[in-house]
Order: sequence, then C-alpha cells, then structure tokens
Amino acid sequence: MKFIIIAFKQLQRQKIRSLLTIAGVAVAVAVLISLMGFNRGYQKALTNDIEKLGYQVLITAKGCPYEAATLMLKGGGGLKYMDEDIYQKIVGDPRIDKITPHLIQSVYDPERNDGQGGIAMFVGIDWKSWQALKPWMKFQKPTDKPADSPWFSSDNADEIVMGYEAAEFEQRAVGDKFYIPGINKVVKVVGILDRTGTQDDGAIYAPLKTVQRLFPDVAGKLTGIGIKLKQVEQLPEFEDTYYKIPEIQVVSMTQVKGTIINLITTAKVLIMSVAAIAIIVAIIGVINTILMSVFERTQEIGIMKAIGASKLDIFRFIWIETIIICTLGGVFGSIIAIVGGSGVEFLVKKVLPYAPKGHLVTVGPDLVGLSFLSAIILGIIAGLYPAFRAASMRPIEAIRSGE
Repeated sequence: MKFIIIAFKQLQRQKIRSLLTIAGVAVAVAVLISLMGFNRGYQKALTNDIEKLGYQVLITAKGCPYEAATLMLKGGGGLKYMDEDIYQKIVGDPRIDKITPHLIQSVYDPERNDGQGGIAMFVGIDWKSWQALKPWMKFQKPTDKPADSPWFSSDNADEIVMGYEAAEFEQRAVGDKFYIPGINKVVKVVGILDRTGTQDDGAIYAPLKTVQRLFPDVAGKLTGIGIKLKQVEQLPEFEDTYYKIPEIQVVSMTQVKGTIINLITTAKVLIMSVAAIAIIVAIIGVINTILMSVFERTQEIGIMKAIGASKLDIFRFIWIETIIICTLGGVFGSIIAIVGGSGVEFLVKKVLPYAPKGHLVTVGPDLVGLSFLSAIILGIIAGLYPAFRAASMRPIEAIRSGE
C-alpha cells in the first residue's frame, strides 16, 4: 500500500506531464472500445435488418445485385424495374414457402424538411403475402383494426398504411387525408404500424395495383420479389433455375450480408491500424514519462538504495507508477467511449453508404472490462524497462550524478 501512496505523490509532482500521458492512454482505450463496439453493433444491426426483411431471396431486375439489395435495405429509390409477368413465372415453384411482390416508388415532396424538400417512399404490396413474410408488423394500439383484418378495403383502393416514422414525420392519424405531390392525388390513411426499428418505419404502404395505377411510369412493373424457400439448402438449385431468365437476377440476402460485412471489415482494418498507432504512441508516451521521472530522481533513487532499499523495492516503486497511469487512462478512456458512443454512431451513419437501423456502436461491460484489462497490461509492459533501469542504478554513481 505504501508503494501506491508514494507513486501517487510522485505523479502529482509533475501534474501536467502525468495528465497528458494519462490522456494519451485514455484516447487509445476509447478508440479501441469504440472500434470493438462498432464491430459488434454493426453486425447485429445488419443481421436484424436482413432478418426483418422476412425473406431469404430477393429477385430483382438485372444490374448490380448488391447495389439492388442495399437499396432495398435502405428503403431508397433508384432501383430498376422488371415486368410483373416475372412473378407469374415464379409463384408456382414448389420450392417456395412464401413469396411477395412489391413495387417501390419515390416521390419528391417540396414541403418536406421545412420547405427544403425531401423524398416520400411509397411501397406497393399485396398485404396478405407481405404480412405472411413479416408477421411482426402490427397496427398501433388502440385501434379498431384487428390484427388479422385486411389492410385495405380493396386491392385497388386509394388508401395507405403508414409506417411509424412516416406517420410521425407527416403528423398523420388514422382517418386523415394524405396528398401525394407530383400526381395531385389525395388518399386516405387507414392504418399506422407499430415501430419495428427497421427501414419499414419510414415507408408508406398502398395496394400494389394502386401504386401501379397512380404512377403510370411503373404500370405493370415490380421492384422486387421477396421469397422464403421451404429449404434454404435449395438456394443454389433455385438460383440456377432462374439464371436463364435474362431480365432478372436472384440475390441471396446471406450473400449481401457477407459482402457488406467484408466491405466494412476492409475499412475496419484501416481504422484498426490507426488504433494500433494510437496504442503504440500511448506506450511510447508512458515509457517517456516514466523515464523522465527516473532521470530527474536519479539522486533520490541512489539515496533510497544507499539507506537499504532493494532492487525489487525500486522496481516495484517505478512499475506501480506506470500501472497507475495506465489504469487511470483506462478508466477515463472507458468513460469517453461510453459517453461519446452516440457521437461516434452519428458520424458513422453520415459516412457509411449503408447504415442499418438500430445502435451501430454497442459498448457492453465485457468490452469495457477487456479494454480496461488491456490498459493495465499496457502499463505492465510499458513499465518494465524504466523500472529495470531504475533498479539497476548503482547507489554511489546515482548520488554523484545528481550533484
């Protein structure tokens, strides 16, 4: 205990230098925790987004399959369209468990974002097959619409069901009218969905035939066909079957997930390199600080050895200083990572081309504990050389060097 007290007092003798060294360790620990939290959070959020799509396979028009699937995950526009006849060619396949066609149409609304303009996304669906693949999509309570009741009064009704965020943004309730800009059409809001935490929350749903009728440019067209197979092992065989149709492509959502993760991993390697540099700089800073302290106390160390302090005592004395610096750095770094996690997540969502819903930086007790332990190990390693250097001093030479 006396060694810890003496070490604390020594660090207080050079407050600015000690604080700067602790800050360097804290930054390195915060970066390490944030990166590990991002790796965990992003994969979890991406997996959740893909699972909430409800289907394992997406059939789209020819083009870049991963761009198409990513746009579907984002719920954005810019997708290519295919003829509705494709659905009729596929729907009878005995390998299919559930299947749903959908059509996405984006509409520019100049009144959105306080008059700055924005995009409203309409999704034409067959509500029965859509809900069969996404049974978790429920209507807000209280409501007079039972869970198993039809979403719309007919397959060609001028009605919409709004996602949670879309309804909040547009400030609409069930029974309200909704004006569709560009086509000068008013439709009725017949339902608002519970929050799902996915891109579905920002969508506006309408019967498939209604969207095809209201937007003549996409009449008889589809954006995609979501499919859940009876046996996922049949996916390669299923892809081969429809590979021969020139205007479509079969996209496995598992492949999309793997591709996105690989892209993020590539970027993560670069960021981890920066983190490694930060850790190396922190170690060098700690070693420099402790060595400077040793050099400044050469005479003091010589006197301590002259009056009976052993090499082990001097080694422990200097080593504990290093561990204290790194421990404090680990504590402050953990606090920075926890408090600043939301800021890191905000920046990540702005930079990444595709950011799934949910928390992208997940910092749990295990990550904090692991990083804190890493900081202590860093202190143990960084303190070896300065402590050995101090313990190896000859008492007489050390005293004379300070004269």
